[in-house]
Amino acid sequence: MALVEVKVPDIGDFKDVAVIEILVKPGDTIKQEQSLVTVESDKASMEIPSSVAGIVKELKIQLGDKISEGSVIAVVESAAGAGSPSPQPSPQGGEGARPAPAPAPTPSAAPAGEGRGEGGGSGSIQVKVPDIGDFKDVAVIEVLVKPGDTIKQEQSLITVESDKASMEIPSSAAGVLKELKVKIGDKVNIGDLIAIVEGAGGAASAGSPSPQPSPQRGEGAAAPATAQAPAPQQQHHVPPTAALPPHEPAAPTGNLPHASPSVRKFARELGVPLEEVKGTGPKGRITQEDVQAFTKSVMAGATQTKAAAAKAPAGGGGGEALGLLPWPKVDFAKFGPIERKPLSRIKKISGANLHRNWVLIPHVTNHDDADITELEAFRVSTNKENEKSGVKVTMLAFLIKACVAALKKFPDFNSSLDGDDLVLKSYYHIGFAADTPSGLVVPVIKDADKKGVLAISQEMAELAKKARDGKLSPGDMSGATFTISSLGGIGGRYFTPIINAPEVAILGVCRSQTEPVWDGKQFQPRLMLPLSLSWDHRVIDGASAARFNAYLGQILADFRRVLL
Repeated sequence: MALVEVKVPDIGDFKDVAVIEILVKPGDTIKQEQSLVTVESDKASMEIPSSVAGIVKELKIQLGDKISEGSVIAVVESAAGAGSPSPQPSPQGGEGARPAPAPAPTPSAAPAGEGRGEGGGSGSIQVKVPDIGDFKDVAVIEVLVKPGDTIKQEQSLITVESDKASMEIPSSAAGVLKELKVKIGDKVNIGDLIAIVEGAGGAASAGSPSPQPSPQRGEGAAAPATAQAPAPQQQHHVPPTAALPPHEPAAPTGNLPHASPSVRKFARELGVPLEEVKGTGPKGRITQEDVQAFTKSVMAGATQTKAAAAKAPAGGGGGEALGLLPWPKVDFAKFGPIERKPLSRIKKISGANLHRNWVLIPHVTNHDDADITELEAFRVSTNKENEKSGVKVTMLAFLIKACVAALKKFPDFNSSLDGDDLVLKSYYHIGFAADTPSGLVVPVIKDADKKGVLAISQEMAELAKKARDGKLSPGDMSGATFTISSLGGIGGRYFTPIINAPEVAILGVCRSQTEPVWDGKQFQPRLMLPLSLSWDHRVIDGASAARFNAYLGQILADFRRVLL
């Protein structure tokens, strides 16, 4: 093994850029091209990847440091030599290590006045998409001007976004915008016509503006004429409360909110207007946590978006949308001593998701009991026989296998709604709620149908430990088709678990109890496990849910049925 200095590669026309995020820490095992830090200039933000794989021994930078090409980021213990990956301009997040696409270059726009004549008189100028580097069929996500606007040369007209970065396309001419040739959702390429501009005196001043990768818009930029609309199924994520005053946006009108492409994408998925979010990052940069906090505030009724306020009736009396009363404002300190403690990051994230799921999914819960007397005896004997292996089999492992068998028999429970379509899945990834000091998280056992009870028990133990240590990756918590929430180690009888969207059902279990059960001749002591099955009534009906619970109970009572 050798110690390798990981340095900042050639990141183009960037010098003394600020470190705004550190994505790893000493002791982490990293892959080649895994992102180490995020840097930001006044033009763009990008992630700097590692040139080697290995173990991070030392970080040579900290938040706020200024770095340039050749600056040492970290010392990595590696068996391989240094490579030369390219930095990543704020990629869209995903499972596992982040991808490492090359940063968008800063090319020149089409010369002013090129292609003059179409769509107007002698003073008409065609504004086309300039050379924007290695981008093809990029989507228009914002239209920043409207016909009739007076625009300046290099003023941004539209924002486009690929899977690597977002950037603004500026005008190559000054004048009055006569016609827009694109709309939100269109795909554009180099040379495509964006707009027709009536130039001052029939000509535009020469220049070669560059597309702006996610900048804060300069002076004189017009406010967006059309906001990016969230997908219809996601508009409900931020339900307005009509009686509340609108939230005052942090960014002044006409300025593009200061956020990376991945944060913009995240905000669009939740239907959050970024211009109304106050950024807490460096230089007022909007972070993913800021978007989540804003979402939670709206969901709780403490904040109202301007769009919601515009739809509310005067005085906020009846209230459109949900028609809810405003959240009560109480000075708790006047009643006695109090202590304020911020919610953990996990609770902030899960709180907004749970609220959305409870409001949007028509929950119904079936309660039942399963006789696990023989299964518990088998579990205890199995643990005694495998005592030397160190793998302890839990009842939850048996539940996972039993649920897989029930999901195969009732496939609607292993599905998701996608618009008017039902997506039936042929894989069985089972999530299980794990209690941590910071709150509940849901690791996922992938392909549970292909694993035995011992293998599932071992994997559960490993994932639960990672959860307690705060080391679960996004991949560890994604892809579930069905979730089990077990309170067996704590107690209780029945409860209503909230469905983990986009799943359509969730099973809750509580502590088993020995009860007298009538066998037709006499009462027998039997170990009974309480089951609480919540299901989405848009997909599942009561008869199917009753059959699912009954079948699950039969499997738990006689586990040999799993083999059938």
